[in-house]
Amino acid sequence: MSMSSFSFAFAVLAGIFDVAANLASTKSNGFSHRGWGAISIVLVLAAFALLAEAVKGMELAIAYAVLGATGIFGTAISGRLLFGQRLKPVGWIGLCLVFGAVLVLHTA
Repeated sequence: MSMSSFSFAFAVLAGIFDVAANLASTKSNGFSHRGWGAISIVLVLAAFALLAEAVKGMELAIAYAVLGATGIFGTAISGRLLFGQRLKPVGWIGLCLVFGAVLVLHTA
């Protein structure tokens, strides 16, 4: 596996940790549940540590775009699975376009 592949994987993992941090933050109910709030903070720190690893092998703009697209896609899927939220078909098309654009950006 090349350094670029590892960097891309680190950026995707950072996005996954970012989604998990957002979900924990939601569960914290405005940080009134301190345990969930603490978990949220730790997950955000882990996400940025992974992003720091990602930028060792790719441009910051690309790494952050990968993190963002993963976060957007992951949040939409999590919202559907955990909270029953539904996107219209055009929303899913938009998500796929964003994710596809980041993949193209990564190969440029």
